[in-house]
Amino acid sequence: MKNDLITYYDDRQYMQSKNYELYYYCDTKPHNRTLIHTHPYYEFYFFLEGHAEMIVEQTHYILSYGDIIVVPPGTPHGVKVNDFDIPYRRFDLWITPDSYKGLSDMSSDYYYVIERALKYSKNRIHTDRINYNSILSKLFSVVEEQKGNRFGKDTRLFLNICDLLHTINRISHEQTEDIPVSRDALYQNICTYIEQHIDEDLSLDNIAKHFFLSKFYISHVFKDNIGISIHQYIKKKRLSLCHDAIIGSRSISDTYQNYGFDDYSSFYRAFKKEYAISPSEFLKRSVRAPE
Repeated sequence: MKNDLITYYDDRQYMQSKNYELYYYCDTKPHNRTLIHTHPYYEFYFFLEGHAEMIVEQTHYILSYGDIIVVPPGTPHGVKVNDFDIPYRRFDLWITPDSYKGLSDMSSDYYYVIERALKYSKNRIHTDRINYNSILSKLFSVVEEQKGNRFGKDTRLFLNICDLLHTINRISHEQTEDIPVSRDALYQNICTYIEQHIDEDLSLDNIAKHFFLSKFYISHVFKDNIGISIHQYIKKKRLSLCHDAIIGSRSISDTYQNYGFDDYSSFYRAFKKEYAISPSEFLKRSVRAPE
């Protein structure tokens, strides 16, 4: 996993941000921990691994992979870790009441899981592996954005948080209303992951590791949806980006390196096969003045 994104555990129970804070924790040994407590903000707890249970008011939840615990402000809760034979890993998202009210004013869809928790004490959402992997991908995107300093950071964080909460509420609603979930969710999530990591190592092994699934299963699901292999899809996606970059007067050497091709010869062969023209000839045509 992305160890550089892990946060050192702090038992602080107040927020430093006016909007939201997200932490990725991985504990391997006991330390001081806040037991039953309350706080004035919303908490979304995403369990990954470990031998732990959570108490929310009077209900005990033995935690397993795929569990999301929703804790409204003022709700007594706490976590008990039984042992550290395996690391205790989770994400913790905090949202201020003002920020959550702003989202709920935009759309009541964001408030569905909170209403279930407050009215019916339904604090746990258990997701299947495909849906949870989608959620984890969104969580990592938020943490990466938090730790970075790219242009438009606050806007991207807001959009990512909205996307994450919308997904959680949709999954909860579909479970409660017994609405069947489309099985093309994994395919769509893989496509999104490829687009976001197009300049990185997108081997099937790495993709399978990211989604915690068999590479054979992923290959089967992907080909059933699009009709070509993941390898072919990635190559076509990269070639399309290179094609557009060359039209935009980017140098060929910068282009193929920026979009994941290891060397010029492999890029040359793939480009010519796809477009029936060499990259250099295509560059000449794309910059030629119109007659």
